[in-house]
Amino acid sequence: MDYIIPSEAFKRIDESDDEIFYSEPRLVKHIDETACTALTAYLRSILLPNSQVLDLMASCASHLPEEINYGGVVGLGMNQIELDNNPQLTSSLVQNLATKTKLPFHDCFFNICLITVSVQYLIHPVAIFNEIARVLIPGSPCIVSFSNRCFPTKAIAIWHQLTNTGHTKLVGQYFDATQKFEPYTVRDFSPVKGEGDPLFVVCAKTQSI
Repeated sequence: MDYIIPSEAFKRIDESDDEIFYSEPRLVKHIDETACTALTAYLRSILLPNSQVLDLMASCASHLPEEINYGGVVGLGMNQIELDNNPQLTSSLVQNLATKTKLPFHDCFFNICLITVSVQYLIHPVAIFNEIARVLIPGSPCIVSFSNRCFPTKAIAIWHQLTNTGHTKLVGQYFDATQKFEPYTVRDFSPVKGEGDPLFVVCAKTQSI
């Protein structure tokens, strides 16, 4: 999508170094408990035992079902204290995806990739999604979840301009732009009566060899 959407769409109100903004740990969940429960339930329906999980743009909570035994859960985020406080991670590293889009992992290593309530901050989304496709085993899913919450000064300009439906289409276009994923699906887990945080999931599997 970087080659179709004007570069201005990926500008932020705060263009200062992201490492400054994220230097202060935020040891909170960024969606409410109802949305957290819905996300965990969805992941429970997708995840298989012994999976190698990549939690990209990770924080102090991965929302993974606790009863599943994982082969490993790797968290890549912006703040080491947040990562250290995430009990589900088996390893972690800090990397600024705004300045370094190459993921430090082997090809075809992970069974699943999660981007949880963070996709709105990517300024090089197609480069990142290409890397996700590289590190996932063929036929494995990338699950992108988001709500209507964000750090407004760090969310990209186009995110502010779109509706919830527009957000799902934008993320879907990130998948499509790589030409390395199967057609994406969209799920809406928002509360029926609108009481609580909305939750949307866009998921696509890497193409099988």
